[in-house]
Amino acid sequence: MSRTPRTIGLTALALLAFAGNSILCRMALGGTLIDPAGFTAVRLGSGALGLWLLVALRSRGLPRLAGQWASAAALFAYAAAFSLAYVSLSAGTGALILFGAVQLTMILAGLRAGERPRPAEWIGLTLALLGIFVLVRPGLTAPEPTGSALMAAAGVAWGVYSLRGRSSTEPLRTTAGNFLLTVPAAAVLVLLAGGAGAWTVQGALLAAASGALASGAGYAIWYAALPGLTATRAALVQLLVPVLAAGGGVALLSEAIPLRLPFAAALVLGGVALAVTSRSS
Repeated sequence: MSRTPRTIGLTALALLAFAGNSILCRMALGGTLIDPAGFTAVRLGSGALGLWLLVALRSRGLPRLAGQWASAAALFAYAAAFSLAYVSLSAGTGALILFGAVQLTMILAGLRAGERPRPAEWIGLTLALLGIFVLVRPGLTAPEPTGSALMAAAGVAWGVYSLRGRSSTEPLRTTAGNFLLTVPAAAVLVLLAGGAGAWTVQGALLAAASGALASGAGYAIWYAALPGLTATRAALVQLLVPVLAAGGGVALLSEAIPLRLPFAAALVLGGVALAVTSRSS
């Protein structure tokens, strides 16, 4: 990993956006303010619109987008599977399945591409995963099979989307194009779900904020950070998101502070720090 201030800053902003997105999803779907298909459609549509406007402002004319169908398919699969799974899984179980699938996908891809993590990176990964387990373990229940499969698929899809983003040379245009290409599939998903179901104004606004800000802008920032990260480290740093989301839930949603949170946070932060600083380049 090229540990430049730019890479570090972009990665930190992206992780904050991911955590914010998790909180927005919990508020909308956990509160049954909008159905999963509607949330996915509004999220992706508002993300596409917001990013298109950003590209248009920067290009001062008709924007030229750079999306790819394969990346868009992975993005849609992640967004749809995550929303649908969130209905039947607890937050703790869902986080464990999602981030476990992300780590497995990205680290296996890195190994296949010839990356060879050092022992300190493996130790860091183990500590971080242990921290995630400590964070969610008290809330784990027997997972619902369909929801578990959907959340695992979401994790694999997000891992694929992140891996493809490492080769992007125009992160904003690429992310905008990817979001735009998901819109037809999102519309079909709403139709298959029976049209606009249990939508509320608050739910639609939360989905729009998730799409335009936490997803659209956040994913563009993530794509800009990825060229400076190995696949292994891109996987590892995302383990910070559940800790950030848990802290945000306490601060913004008035959730009770779990006694295990400081210990879990220390394991995750320590493990990621150990892995990321284990190489000189």
